Amino acid sequence: MPEQLRLLIQAGHPLISIETIDEERALDTIHSAARKLNRPLFHWSMYTGLTAAPLYDPPDGKEAVHEQLLKPGKTQDMLLHLLKEKQPGVYVFKDFGPHCKEALIHRLLREILHLAEANRMTIVMIDSLPIPDEIRRLVVRYELGWPSVEELEEVLKQTFLNVRNRSFEEITLRLRKGDRDRIVQSLRGLSCREAARVIASAIYDDNQLDETDLPRIIDGKRQLLSSSGCLESIAADFSPDDIGGLSNLKNWLSQRRGGFAPESQQFGLEWPRGVLMLGVPGCGKSLCAKVVAADWGMPLLRLDPGVLYQKYIGESENQLRQALRQAEAMAPVILWVDEIEKAFASAQASSADGGLSKRMFGTLLSWMQDHRHPIFLVATANDISALPPELMRKGRFDEVFFVDLPQQEARRQILEIHLSRRKIDSAPFDLDQLAAQAEEFSGSELEQVVISAQFAAYHAKTSLSQEHLSQEISKTRPLATLSAETIARLRSWAEHRCIKAD
Repeated sequence: MPEQLRLLIQAGHPLISIETIDEERALDTIHSAARKLNRPLFHWSMYTGLTAAPLYDPPDGKEAVHEQLLKPGKTQDMLLHLLKEKQPGVYVFKDFGPHCKEALIHRLLREILHLAEANRMTIVMIDSLPIPDEIRRLVVRYELGWPSVEELEEVLKQTFLNVRNRSFEEITLRLRKGDRDRIVQSLRGLSCREAARVIASAIYDDNQLDETDLPRIIDGKRQLLSSSGCLESIAADFSPDDIGGLSNLKNWLSQRRGGFAPESQQFGLEWPRGVLMLGVPGCGKSLCAKVVAADWGMPLLRLDPGVLYQKYIGESENQLRQALRQAEAMAPVILWVDEIEKAFASAQASSADGGLSKRMFGTLLSWMQDHRHPIFLVATANDISALPPELMRKGRFDEVFFVDLPQQEARRQILEIHLSRRKIDSAPFDLDQLAAQAEEFSGSELEQVVISAQFAAYHAKTSLSQEHLSQEISKTRPLATLSAETIARLRSWAEHRCIKAD
């Protein structure tokens, strides 16, 4: 990546833009390019004014000294200085973008750009906010990208050493290579400084760095990047034992658990692409997404289709592209699209949205086919017949599962799970009898049976009993009864098209 910036400078591009919050890393990249080209280096900001920066780091870890050329003042004075001196070099402008909205600044900048190539002057703008439209056509954008695996490994090493040197307590390191690789992978999508803070927090929590810190690091990353754009970072605090039944799906996911480890690529495997889960509402499809993230030790991002659609032309497609780029930056992640049919159902038929759904759907399909990032897509749907058939072909998803209503043994497990979550001993209950009574109940309906029975027992000022649960089951009319025709049609559609999850 630094080589690309060097080539842009060497080719004579007068104005280069870097949009990033990682200013230190951007400066390191610019300094490296300037050193290789042996070009003088200058810095400007409203706080420091214009300074001449040393190309090479001083010996013995001393702090680099910048020569003051122009004291902080009006931005136009700095530009007039550059027009007058015409000194060759690489000029780093920090947070210069907002100034370009002023007519005088805009004009002076254009005058400098006319002279820049002949005088070997290159301006590199570092902005944390998008540059204004006034100069967008004048710049060449350079994508700094996110820190590489090698950079994050160095951050991990240096952060541990810094914490150990500063701490008054003993700090221990107990990381095997596989554990270190998983931690480094989980830090992708963070700047070097953010990664260092997340690592330091995990170390200070128990004065050591080991494999048990991975959940803390993932949670720290989730908090840093939560609720950004169309993606919502979801806490995944479940395990496969929190789902009753679905044995086929669990086994399939277990086989692919190590698919994102470096060893899998050395073995010749490609990253798992994703899974589509069709099923009866309330049978655990959404819970499976959280379980996969927790079991695989990866962050979970939920794409909210409702946020994608905007009122202005082109804005909806841009929202989707931004969400996918954010997921790529944060990879490896689990990307969860809940009730995908609600976002793209009209893509297979003529609709009144002017073809918007078809364009959005095409963007998603192209990304699913072509992306090469460690992203596992979990899509759930209650009515897959409303989706275009090209979504379900091999290559988009690794497999399509049908999640049906739980069978007798699965219902028993679900009741036991929900009792256990509420710290209720299941031994006194005849769970087999309750499971048989609750035939064709979904997992969420069984959970509500336990909750309602608890309220009934609390109201009667007594302990929860078999009778309370049995009475609540009798009172409930499950979805399988209320929407029997819809569920029958769903089962018929999935019979020869999907693999049964249980």
